[in-house]
Amino acid sequence: MELRNIAIIAHVDHGKTTLVDVLLKQSGTFRDNQKIQERAMDSNDLERERGITILAKCTSVNWNGVRINIVDTPGHADFGGEVERILSMVDGVLVLVDASEGAMPQTKFVLAKALKLGLRPIVVVNKVDKPEQRGYEVQDEMFDLFSSLDANDEQLDFPTLFSSAKMGWASETPDKLGDNMTPLFEKIVEHVPSPIIDNNSPFQMLVTTLEYDPYLGRVLTGRITAGEVKPNMTVKSLSRTGEVLEQTRITKVLAFDGLERTPLEFAKAGDIVAVAGLSATTVSDTIADPKVQTPIKASPIDPSTIAVTFSINDSPFAGNDGDKVTSRMLRDRLMREAEGNVAIKVTEAPGKDAFEVSGRGELQLAVLIEQMRREGYEMSISRPRVLFQTEPDTGQRLEPIEEVVIDVDEEYTGAVVEALSMRKATLQDMRPSGGGKQRLIFLCPSRGLIGYHGDFMTQTRGTGVMNRLFDSYGPFKGTIPARRTGVLISLEKGRAAGYALFNLEDRGLLMIGAGDDVYGGMIIGEHNKGNDLEVNPLKAKQLTNFRASGKDDAIDLTPPIKMTLEKAVAYIADDELVEVTPKVIRLRKRYLDMHERKRHSRQAVNA
Repeated sequence: MELRNIAIIAHVDHGKTTLVDVLLKQSGTFRDNQKIQERAMDSNDLERERGITILAKCTSVNWNGVRINIVDTPGHADFGGEVERILSMVDGVLVLVDASEGAMPQTKFVLAKALKLGLRPIVVVNKVDKPEQRGYEVQDEMFDLFSSLDANDEQLDFPTLFSSAKMGWASETPDKLGDNMTPLFEKIVEHVPSPIIDNNSPFQMLVTTLEYDPYLGRVLTGRITAGEVKPNMTVKSLSRTGEVLEQTRITKVLAFDGLERTPLEFAKAGDIVAVAGLSATTVSDTIADPKVQTPIKASPIDPSTIAVTFSINDSPFAGNDGDKVTSRMLRDRLMREAEGNVAIKVTEAPGKDAFEVSGRGELQLAVLIEQMRREGYEMSISRPRVLFQTEPDTGQRLEPIEEVVIDVDEEYTGAVVEALSMRKATLQDMRPSGGGKQRLIFLCPSRGLIGYHGDFMTQTRGTGVMNRLFDSYGPFKGTIPARRTGVLISLEKGRAAGYALFNLEDRGLLMIGAGDDVYGGMIIGEHNKGNDLEVNPLKAKQLTNFRASGKDDAIDLTPPIKMTLEKAVAYIADDELVEVTPKVIRLRKRYLDMHERKRHSRQAVNA
């Protein structure tokens, strides 16, 4: 059977997972009456809730006697590490681009990686059923993008199809509605080369993804570059430097068939398979026949740009909600994450029971924290900080700079430009993007973007769209204004009283409601002024022997601010932490004792 290996790459929300759904249905992978949920490849709970792909996943379809292995990749820049690895095991890519939005930052990022590997992309202009579609213009924009990324002549001669993944069709022009996805299947078979098969050399496979199965243990996925593999076959694994990690037997060889994984008696060069039975091998290692001495070259991963500190939860309420609270449990879980996710690095942080976790962006780290709290972990999280570099020759301090692309209604343009200018951003381009919107392109230090998304949504009344992508390391841009307000800090441990909160509303916005549990050092609100204020949220109304002539005034509390995980992590200052448990998210001071806080603040001033 003929074989094709392709990846679908695109910016977030341009329709990758929906397209895979359609290809699975129209290839006959599912029965006509089989009930399949939307975005079937987004199997993770967090992916379904957020509507984004976080983990790259493989599937396979058969079309007219050709087996097509398809990899659905994440579209968000924070999960770019997944995309970089996946591209090394395919022979072609479908670059999906929205017919109205056009090429976006992540489109540029993933396309650059694909072109660098010598792949010849097929461009699919999706969502041409939208009334604001501009299919031909977007095709021209993609040609300009290919040129700017130094595509060779062969890559510049890319085929283009116009589609509506939602409606289930593709065609050669945006004006003519298609009937089905047959033009796309034909283009894949015609344009994507068959994998180069080396059946004469001993077995070799580069591991590109790792996951855990409750029955099989560690499952490693990759493409076989040479030879063949069978269950019970003895193999060894080599690290990127050629060091032998282990020698063992493969217990299972699995192929991807629709949404299922089916056991195989053997698999040969060119196939994308998953194997089980190895305990020490991880992503970017080579699994090979014992005779093989040299590992397969693995592409380097872009550096981490942001870090947070995970530490044990030492609040008075520690252990009330979760069952995984010790530093050993925290360390084991973080190390396991770093093993399967090469874009995340974990190091022991100076200080008691703490670990520094670095990654690509706030979303990637927020997803990790959310996964861990759902697994029963309790932890304290610090404010994110960027990772600086030093210029080797001059000793100059360098910081990560991101390209920020913003689509916003014209009336809010001034507010956005002013806000980002204060955060040391420089405006690169401003042009109309259709529908009364302006497209603004900035280069901004990553430091300036921490916590900005909430302000951005307020400035644009929820109508703006912001996309970020790491651009380069540049000279340090100087100090950026921090949060201007202080916080309200609880003095006591207990249950908040409605009477006390009603009297505190004049002091600022509250983050807790009546009856919520609080403790000394916990942040319960935002102070109107620039300083922190210690308050007592437990104070009840004094009872007297005198009856009022009328009824007591009813207490009418303003609903408290609800802090999401991302909002909380971005909101806190350097001397504050976010307490994360399976049930609640609380903000607190790093030092809960009032006298200890004062002592440390004096030391910071004198330092």
